[in-house]
Amino acid sequence: MEDKIFVFDTTLRDGEQVPGCQLNTVEKIEVGKSLELLGVDIIEAGFPVSSPGDFSSVVELSKAVTKPVICALTRAVENDIDVAAQALQYAKRKRIHTGIGTSYYHINYKLNSNRDEIIERAKAAVKYAKKYVEDVEFYAEDAGRTENEYLARVVEAVIAAGATVVNIPDTTGYCLPSEFGEKIKYLVENVKNIDKAVISTHCHNDLGMATANTLTGIQNGARQVEVTINGIGERAGNTSLEEVVMSLKSHKDLPFRTDIDSRRIHHTSRLVSTLMRMPVQANKAIVGRNAFAHSSGIHQDGVLKNRENYEIIDPKDVGIKESSIVLTARSGRAALNHRLEILGYKFDKKKLTEIYHDFLVLADKKKDIKDDDLKALAGKSENEESAMKLELLQVVSGKSVIPMATVQLKINNEVLKATATGNGPIDAAFSAVKQLINRKVHLEEFLIQAITRGSDDLGKVHVQIENRGTLYYGFSANTDIITASVEAFIDAVSKCCLFKNGKK
Repeated sequence: MEDKIFVFDTTLRDGEQVPGCQLNTVEKIEVGKSLELLGVDIIEAGFPVSSPGDFSSVVELSKAVTKPVICALTRAVENDIDVAAQALQYAKRKRIHTGIGTSYYHINYKLNSNRDEIIERAKAAVKYAKKYVEDVEFYAEDAGRTENEYLARVVEAVIAAGATVVNIPDTTGYCLPSEFGEKIKYLVENVKNIDKAVISTHCHNDLGMATANTLTGIQNGARQVEVTINGIGERAGNTSLEEVVMSLKSHKDLPFRTDIDSRRIHHTSRLVSTLMRMPVQANKAIVGRNAFAHSSGIHQDGVLKNRENYEIIDPKDVGIKESSIVLTARSGRAALNHRLEILGYKFDKKKLTEIYHDFLVLADKKKDIKDDDLKALAGKSENEESAMKLELLQVVSGKSVIPMATVQLKINNEVLKATATGNGPIDAAFSAVKQLINRKVHLEEFLIQAITRGSDDLGKVHVQIENRGTLYYGFSANTDIITASVEAFIDAVSKCCLFKNGKK
């Protein structure tokens, strides 16, 4: 039987402490609702006493989210706890998270106290919080550098005072995985009332071991993990939610489970990255743009034959539609042929070998091979007559007018025209094209790149659309970026809707 691991998300509290990543209340609610859909068990909504904004965010999030427990952080100070209780008044399920430092450094240099006094203050804080809520979590700050014997005394005392969850933070990210695992094991074996509370981990990534420490904590008795989306947090960040969840899911031999809907991980990651204006590093595990990208010819061939040759996670399991085969000078014939087939080309072995030779010459000169480069290699001129062609484009846009676009297309020698409005001139033009093709397509990616420099720059547009579960790509270049955008969209649509060779 699998043990349930409770996921305590602190993206909106510890994660938001990153300089420049502060969210307003509306943004916090948007993230909170996404976390609810993701399936987290507890959302740490903020530190109410710290500012009026944090207080308001906890109040409003308590109203907006119903399924997860809403948690508010405090110090072991009565006023902090009073304010947290007030902020949580609308929460359907509420928790107060209070605590105090327990390491030598915190006791002597931060709190100017002694060990016995710290235990008394810890007990008093838990008892005071218990007057407001039944669910009280206690954190022993800097537990990672706290001697195990003393930490066990603190934990036993706060559980006796009423704590339902005991948080063992590696606040400075100091512990090695074996060391942190032994710490949790020591508490399980030496705190006589440990069965009356849930042990929680809260690991930081200063030495790059937050996920490893969290997993060893679970293996030694912890049943709650405190994590953030994308691993954001102070300094080097916190334990990454997606890494812990997918590690447990991938290792079928581990008898643990979470209630996370992993298919929403990618969406939630992008949402947090966008709202916090904090890009996800390309090689970030699970959610980085290169996490499922393959450029080596050996790897590409292996993935195309069987995904599990080089991927332990199915991209679909985290909400990504497919792996990315990136064409570079290290790519092989299999990857090139795969991409050409997606673009609609089929060649025999002899012709493919010829194209592959030309491809390698080009790839040595360019860092990034695009589909239009492959079209040229395949003998398809960009100026080739298409069955769908942009005949006219007229847009109206400005500060005080509603953006509007008129598009005239020639489809299989039939001229069609439509006018539409939108959020901007490009959106309006895309809407007009959709009216004419009468197909349900979803814009997945829209990228504008500069080819030259200056105000007369030639803009290159790459578009990716989805129709009935299949992705289609379109490209164009023009000094008029709106025209280039519409032409790229039409290029993708023509493949999707099979406007080819005079046939629809």
